[in-house]
Amino acid sequence: MVEVIIPNDMWEEDLEGVIVTWIYKTGATVAEGDVLCEVMVEKSQSDLLSPAAGILTIIEDAEAIVKRGQVIAHIE
Repeated sequence: MVEVIIPNDMWEEDLEGVIVTWIYKTGATVAEGDVLCEVMVEKSQSDLLSPAAGILTIIEDAEAIVKRGQVIAHIE
């Protein structure tokens, strides 16, 4: 199992972000490098890429507030 984590370098300051939308749903097969979701921080939107290939299990839903280093999904 691989954890999908909000990278510590996704934004500079110790701010919170919001998951805008998930591109895939729980149970979807994803490839390494696929865009999994979009995260917004202070009017700046970034794509979060899959760190591995496998089956996605989402932990944090769209519109959830997230912090750097937070686990938001798993890939098995």
